[in-house]
Amino acid sequence: MEWFSAENVVAVATAVLGVLASVGVLWYERRVPRRKHIGYRVQMDTPIGSDVSQGRANVRLGLFSETPDMADATLVLLRIENDGSQSIADNDYTGRELHGLTVEFTGRTVRGIAVTQASGADHLMEHFTPAGGMRHSGPLIRLPRVPLNRGEHFKLLVLLTGATVDSPIRITGGIRDGEVTPNRAARPDDKPPLFGRAARLITVALTVCVVTLASIILIRDDTPPPIGCARGSLTVTGSTAFAPVVRELAKKYEKECEGSTVTVDAHGSNAGIRELGERGAEAGKSGSPALIALSDGPKPDGFPQLRENRVAVSLFHLVVNDKVQLKNLTLADIRRIYSGDIRNWEVLGGPDLPVLLVSRDANSGTREVFQRRVLDRNEPAQSSRDCATKDDTRAPVVRCELDSTEQVLSTVARLDGAIGYSELRAGTVLSGAHQVAIDSTVPSVDTIGSSTYPYREIEYAYTYGQPPADSLASSFLGYLSRGNGQDVIRTHGHLPCATPKGLRICGED
Repeated sequence: MEWFSAENVVAVATAVLGVLASVGVLWYERRVPRRKHIGYRVQMDTPIGSDVSQGRANVRLGLFSETPDMADATLVLLRIENDGSQSIADNDYTGRELHGLTVEFTGRTVRGIAVTQASGADHLMEHFTPAGGMRHSGPLIRLPRVPLNRGEHFKLLVLLTGATVDSPIRITGGIRDGEVTPNRAARPDDKPPLFGRAARLITVALTVCVVTLASIILIRDDTPPPIGCARGSLTVTGSTAFAPVVRELAKKYEKECEGSTVTVDAHGSNAGIRELGERGAEAGKSGSPALIALSDGPKPDGFPQLRENRVAVSLFHLVVNDKVQLKNLTLADIRRIYSGDIRNWEVLGGPDLPVLLVSRDANSGTREVFQRRVLDRNEPAQSSRDCATKDDTRAPVVRCELDSTEQVLSTVARLDGAIGYSELRAGTVLSGAHQVAIDSTVPSVDTIGSSTYPYREIEYAYTYGQPPADSLASSFLGYLSRGNGQDVIRTHGHLPCATPKGLRICGED
């Protein structure tokens, strides 16, 4: 059921965790005992004896310049506060002696003490008496067991002699269920937090939950699966020109249809047709093999069992090396080039470079379309293996054959004077080579219905007979020609046959 999908389970679990986190923090804040805490910090530690100096002049500014034993006097202002979450009573101090806390000024001697400020003065000041345990000797001050409500504090102004300023100052003592530690001195520009600790924890917990839920909503693909999803394995072979389209569609189909595997193994249109015919004949009466063959143009004669599906109109183009700076060739010039009548680009107003024909092998549908739609004849025989020099010196022109479109484009870009052909790849920027128009017309899907551009062909998808309606081959064919398939076909620069314009052109050609 949809209610028990993985996304819904995660969403509900996250929401429950968010609520539990909020309730848990509030319960902890109200029910769990918190540790008591006394914090202290030094707010002032300054010299006031006769050893005080200012700058390079060593000006003596001491308050006790005439009193030798006070020459190294220092004045310390010490703040002691209850910065915990609970009040501290006099019986919360755990020492065995009368006093509660001990202040130690390392290396200095206490000469006098004054309690300068105390919040809640009415009940605090009465504790700072010898009877309450207030006394000092040497470097130590014994502080009484002063009860402190939450947030209350008192300050000690202490006159000392001995060591210089910034020598260690430490307060020790025991607090039941608590501790005594130094705290950070507040800066003038410090601001109190807007929210308490519990509120901050709740905010963080809820934020994490909301972000998680939002991520699930955004990442989850709610697009319904294509109608007629099928499981199993399928191989698509044939045209290398149409292979990029099919590879992208295969990934999308596998993602949307669980349990399906679509493998694209393109080796050329004619090779794909032959493989499909052989596999079908081997299968015999056992049914149509899980194989689709794509072809640039109709299949050759001799395969009556193959059933065609017109998928798209594909455009092809001629490309030349960038050293040949021609942007247009007439149909007559192209035919003269490929017949060997024009062997140097200089004849057409180009550079003094020999013409190098970089072609596809006999399995290529792109080559067959070029011969049928543009040359109106076959290309000359292969005369070179490296595409740069003749192996047959009697051949009128250098011509090589390569296995794929990628090889053709890279070779044309590498060899000065080279010319080749490939399918039109939308958005692809050629490096080292450029497209040439034919009779001043460039290939365009937008004008394919009205243009006289000759180098175009219908893409066919062939199956061996009629595959079962519930088979992966039948499902993928429908996916290829409808819905998401049309969008991907357009993205790659082809015109789907299922569109109104494509339907007319695919029916006419």
